[in-house]
Amino acid sequence: MSHSCQIFTIFIISQVAYYKLKPMKKFFATGSSQFKLIVMFLIILFISTDSVISQIKIYVNTDLEGISGVFKFSQTREKDTPLNIQACEYFMGDLAAVIRGLRDGGADEIVVLDGHGTQAILPHLMVPGATYITGTPRYGAGNLTDLDSSFAGQVLLGFHAMMGIPDGVLCHTQSSRSENRYWYNGVESGEIAQSSAIAGHFGVPTIMVTGDEATCREARKFLGENIVTVATKRGISREAAELYPFEETRKALYEGAKRAVSVIRLCKPYILKTPIQVKEQRLNLDPSLTEPVIVKREGVAKDALHLFTWTEK
Repeated sequence: MSHSCQIFTIFIISQVAYYKLKPMKKFFATGSSQFKLIVMFLIILFISTDSVISQIKIYVNTDLEGISGVFKFSQTREKDTPLNIQACEYFMGDLAAVIRGLRDGGADEIVVLDGHGTQAILPHLMVPGATYITGTPRYGAGNLTDLDSSFAGQVLLGFHAMMGIPDGVLCHTQSSRSENRYWYNGVESGEIAQSSAIAGHFGVPTIMVTGDEATCREARKFLGENIVTVATKRGISREAAELYPFEETRKALYEGAKRAVSVIRLCKPYILKTPIQVKEQRLNLDPSLTEPVIVKREGVAKDALHLFTWTEK
């Protein structure tokens, strides 16, 4: 609620309280002073309650492959190599732009999750305005630690397209080496849908997705046209891309994040019908095999919190 609306509402409440409680003034020992204290108490109660209700808490779920300037697996797979450290610096730059945008858009609290497998957060480059969850192991479905119904929206930063997308830069689903693929209720789904389904279980909508053009296209397909998408590059093949300059992507990320707060009410949680029928396909990379073998499994997940711990048929 805006400040002007608050003042007007407080005025109305005070007038209603005055005329409703005026006949009761004779019951107070000190007359009007007691009456005024009660009216003041009601006003303070209204302000504090409204303040709590209007708090906007955002969960920023991150990955590395969709970050500005990242287009090779040598930047993302091996931890602490020169290329990886540089990619993590790119990551922190994109993240800072999103945090500033969310704050300027009206977010009151921001929790950042380091969602990349080998982790990407560089503590010395953290900007104020958010708290940061990093390191392993950690709890939570899909490792989405502390995600719950208290959040107003989820942002997916630096994400990538699902496995098998021709123009998806560094595309994969969960494992880029074993080339996992997942189907839920007959629909092939990537990490955008997986993370959004877990958030959706708590009633939390995904409000913004960033990554390459294929990632943005996939996000709109699963989550609708109301979400904010920001493209950081255009995919040519799995390890080739047309990169967009950092100055341009950071500006777009800031503006997109700022706008994302305003579309929370338009975005709906992504919900999978339960029980969820699950199909998984991956490569068996056992070195004793002469070549990788495709392994397929099917089963049932009772809800989105069990997308990775389902019961096999």
